[in-house]
Amino acid sequence: MTIDLAYPLGRFERPATSTTEDRVERIARIRDLPTELHGALHGLTDAQLDTPYRPDGWTVRQVVHHLADSHTNALIRLKLALTEENPTIRPYSEKGFATLADARLPLGPSLQIIEGTHARLVSLFEAMTPDQFARPYVHPVNGPQTLEMLLALYAWHGRHHTAHVTGLRMREGW
Repeated sequence: MTIDLAYPLGRFERPATSTTEDRVERIARIRDLPTELHGALHGLTDAQLDTPYRPDGWTVRQVVHHLADSHTNALIRLKLALTEENPTIRPYSEKGFATLADARLPLGPSLQIIEGTHARLVSLFEAMTPDQFARPYVHPVNGPQTLEMLLALYAWHGRHHTAHVTGLRMREGW
């Protein structure tokens, strides 16, 4: 069986329905990401952090900085949708962000961002009512979204990128 290096867990699939149990599981994934990511990164050298996780892919370092960027955007999108009526959010250039100077920094600042952002995401998600999970927002490229979908997406997204790191470690024997 060949593993898709770009999507080791498979592509994100929008859930058709969600139960309270699904939400609890997804919130737990968001809560656990900082610890799981720390574990995946433990003991890696700078040379290993600067290794792409797949041909033509980002380096491990870029993946971690991307997680900080992406999940910070998720927090803002969540707060906008909770406080405004059907806001249109602003997309950003993930590839462009990954080429900026801060994508070459040590991981500490981004790991701190991820820890803080995830604490805030969990706090908000746990306080939401079922009706709030149905609150909409508009992504200019992807169209109408709900906070239910945002929860599912970011629960998947953190695991997706952690799998990039753990998959590379396994393949390289690190």
